[in-house]
Amino acid sequence: MKLIAERMGRFEPTASSVATARARELAATGRDVIRLSQGEPDFPTPDHVKKAVIEAMDRDETKYTPTGGTAEMKAAIIAKFKRENNLDYSSTEVLAGTGGKQMIFSAMVATIEEGDEAIVTAPYWVAYPDIVKFVKGVPVAVDCAEENDFKLQPKNLEQAITPRTKWLFLNSPNNPCGSIYTREDLLAIGEVLLRHPQVYVLSDDIYEHIIFDGRKFETLADVVPALKERVLTVNGASKAYAMTGWRLGYAGGPEELIASMTKLQNQNTGNPSSVSQAAAIAALNGPQDFVPERSAEFQARRDMVVEMINDTAGLSCRTPEGAFYVYANCSGLIGRRKQDGTVIKTDVDVVMYLLDSVGIAVVHGAAYGLSPYFRISTAASRDELKEACARIQSACQALF
Repeated sequence: MKLIAERMGRFEPTASSVATARARELAATGRDVIRLSQGEPDFPTPDHVKKAVIEAMDRDETKYTPTGGTAEMKAAIIAKFKRENNLDYSSTEVLAGTGGKQMIFSAMVATIEEGDEAIVTAPYWVAYPDIVKFVKGVPVAVDCAEENDFKLQPKNLEQAITPRTKWLFLNSPNNPCGSIYTREDLLAIGEVLLRHPQVYVLSDDIYEHIIFDGRKFETLADVVPALKERVLTVNGASKAYAMTGWRLGYAGGPEELIASMTKLQNQNTGNPSSVSQAAAIAALNGPQDFVPERSAEFQARRDMVVEMINDTAGLSCRTPEGAFYVYANCSGLIGRRKQDGTVIKTDVDVVMYLLDSVGIAVVHGAAYGLSPYFRISTAASRDELKEACARIQSACQALF
């Protein structure tokens, strides 16, 4: 009798974690490696958030809490959704958990039956299809072309929907490409969804506040109110507030779904950390002035990276509208040769070449469902990014 269950074969280690681990291994041997493979803000958690946690511990708020979050946590989530997204939820329609990924995982476990389909727009965050496959669902990838700003087109959505379709994943701003769905985009998608009442939508808004060039963030449940009872809106503290390690995510959606997700959470993690909830309450309810300031810094980094990538032989990229990634098109490198004569055949070959030759860790586009590209995280200092792009330019010039 084998020890490991078959279901574990449906998971793959995330490409970003694999790339980061490989970069760490090389760095441990003394190699000079610049890691641009992980989506983690390089800013510190805000001081007022850290202070709130210390105060919570001084009050001995270190015990179990209700599974879905304290009353104060839920109130902060409700207030945030109302203030920033024009969404009204009751306490039975919101849930806090240990990160946005848990919200997504719980939603799929609670709803997907074997053979149910979930549409994922490629390029997609690497976890989406694996989570769907884990619960014996079928991820249906819809390629979103660069000439359409990597955004789902209504006609392609219509073609992808079948009687088995249960979910559509929407991520805006998008990881890995930084595209943002405008109000007009969401209205057009909403028109299609209104014709297919069996389809629910997971709106992953985790990069909501990292948005550039004066654009306005929009979310589907607000833009198309008739769909609100079919939308699970997922967010968290990790990106906007640089709180990745605190592991605090939250969601708002239909009461029936939130109840099932809470029931599941009760049996796997229990309540999110009491002190992480104190931190998130302070983040959501506290001053927000630093958020656009940090977004402006990400925009400046984006501008520098985009310019340098577009000045690199064999590479090009569109200008991301949000998030902190640049999705570089490396089709111009396919078919070229390394110094040892080896031919570059795929974007996997490209990223391994960059890591081995010049010590730059990025993630290949195939991991996100769309090749040939690679993702550069701009969650690093300008000096690091400038040096990294210069190394990438040098490596590309060395190909023949």
